[in-house]
Amino acid sequence: MPLGDDGWVLGEAPEPGDYFDILRGAEPAALDPAVLAQVLARQAFEQLTLAPPVPRMSTGESGFVGVPIWLWIDDDGAASAGPVSATATAGTASVTATGVLSAVEWSMGPPGDTVRCSGPGTPWTGQDGQSPDCGYVYEQRSLPERTEGTGRWTVTATSVWTVTWSGMSGGAPVGGQQTVRLSAGTSLAVGEVQVLVGGGGR
Repeated sequence: MPLGDDGWVLGEAPEPGDYFDILRGAEPAALDPAVLAQVLARQAFEQLTLAPPVPRMSTGESGFVGVPIWLWIDDDGAASAGPVSATATAGTASVTATGVLSAVEWSMGPPGDTVRCSGPGTPWTGQDGQSPDCGYVYEQRSLPERTEGTGRWTVTATSVWTVTWSGMSGGAPVGGQQTVRLSAGTSLAVGEVQVLVGGGGR
């Protein structure tokens, strides 16, 4: 599985790279069970298919201050939300890694403006009002002086995956947990709705 820029983010990731040659050249039973467990956990993790998010917004290419925006990521089945699992074995030792989407974090552009959603979000298909589970309302226009001259807010969606692994090595149970973050970005021009007040006759 190709890791995102953040790779293994929280906790202690297994670092079994020095042991792959040992695993290929030795009987699994001859390895320290703890080392073998690390190797298998890493192998199982690398077999997982965790898809980076594809961010979607109800606004299309442009939005407006004060107008609710629905946020969601494309639903590609288990690859985008889980659960996905993979198993690595060596002799009688076996470790299974399972990834589940635990949240999607949105950075909306203005400093400090973030949204954390507990799932992939609800796709917008023309519904009125705010999203039931993942939305945002801009309070600032994307003026050039606020957006490094682009006139567009940079929007980043980050899928937060919880990966757990469990199994047996040397007759003893093994297990662990890791957080993996995969990000993708887009941009959005945000203006203001102009209300024209008509006068008398032409």
